[in-house]
Amino acid sequence: MTTVQTTGQAPPLRFPRLAQPFVALGLAVLAEIGIAFFVLNVVAVPLIAVWVGIPLLLVFVPCVRWFANCHRTMLSAFLGTPIQRPYRKPPMPGVLMWLRTTLADPATWRDIAWLLVNAVLGFTLNLVSAVLFLASVFYLIYPFLVWVTPDGVFDRPFGGLFQLNPLTAFAMVPLGLVAFLIWSASGERLLRANATLAKSLLGPTESAKLAIRVRELAESRAETVDTQAAELRRIERDLHDGAQARLAALSMSLGMAEEMVARDPEQAAALLTEARLSASTALSELRDLVRGIHPPVLADRGLDGAINALALTLPFKVDVTYDVPGRPPAPVESAAYFAVAEALANAVKYSAATTAWIQVTHEQERLHLLVGDDGVGGATVTPGGGLYGIQRRLAAFDGTLTVVSPTGGPTTVIMELPCESSSLKITPSSGTA
Repeated sequence: MTTVQTTGQAPPLRFPRLAQPFVALGLAVLAEIGIAFFVLNVVAVPLIAVWVGIPLLLVFVPCVRWFANCHRTMLSAFLGTPIQRPYRKPPMPGVLMWLRTTLADPATWRDIAWLLVNAVLGFTLNLVSAVLFLASVFYLIYPFLVWVTPDGVFDRPFGGLFQLNPLTAFAMVPLGLVAFLIWSASGERLLRANATLAKSLLGPTESAKLAIRVRELAESRAETVDTQAAELRRIERDLHDGAQARLAALSMSLGMAEEMVARDPEQAAALLTEARLSASTALSELRDLVRGIHPPVLADRGLDGAINALALTLPFKVDVTYDVPGRPPAPVESAAYFAVAEALANAVKYSAATTAWIQVTHEQERLHLLVGDDGVGGATVTPGGGLYGIQRRLAAFDGTLTVVSPTGGPTTVIMELPCESSSLKITPSSGTA
């Protein structure tokens, strides 16, 4: 399965309830392994003075970041939301500059502090959650592991490690039930408490969030400027190679017809006919060019009508569901239309689909667009591709793109755009009712 988001952050994992105790046990083991990373980094820092610490930190700091990122992904499952990576700026080029930039980042030291906290508090919370479940299971099944041998002697499992006779073993069943009830009530809460504790150190602070947000907006603005520049170059190229060339030929044909109208009326008429056809072709190309900038159907009929008109042009059946109050602002409407159009174009080119579906809704101040098809799947976001173009278009509006496309299909493209309900217009953007 391929899943891609504009934020670059993977969606949080989901652990089944019965798998959580084993995940907790694994996290408890990892918490103690983290002590080794803590000690190695603390020892390497003073060794910088004798240059030995530099190669050590070049190895240990990336290991700590990898270790912390793994926990961010796993612990997000218990919070329901991703724990963002708080590193403020990308490393500078060069080994020494990379180390200097990394050590100057407060998030690096917060990661190292978390290693120690996780080895104490995290280990305890995870271990208690796991032991409650494992103890309840043990006491519930232990009586069934005790049997009577042919000579009438009670045999015990585990080589007699647990010296309980059958009656005592069955008497422990209520204890197992109590442990299971306690685990049911508190096991997941203990894991969530550990995740919350980790998020306080591994997640970004308010200043880091602001810095990350500024960086994302700067990247989005740069991509928007590049996209607009590329669009202007495309329009100039289309005008120069298409309509402009035909209008120049039209002018030449009219000039030649003007000269020949007196001495050769038939040839002049032929030139005028050719000029009329050139004018008709130039007009059609100009309409196509304008349609690529802002489709008239979008201005006249809104996003609902434009998407339905787009669906009618496809070679397979497309089901459209539209539930948006009023009309979104014109820029959002245009971005949504072209994003849907590109997603459908990809489906036509690569999916071999026989059916597609489009859903457009508005919830929680966001415009949600879903485009799916029953094709072969395997869609990915690659630079220069159609989905990458959608990603860049949505990024300009702080939107997100998620592609779920397992091999064999189906493919689902989920897009979201900020769109406040208070800004939705009741009348069409053209001003007509």
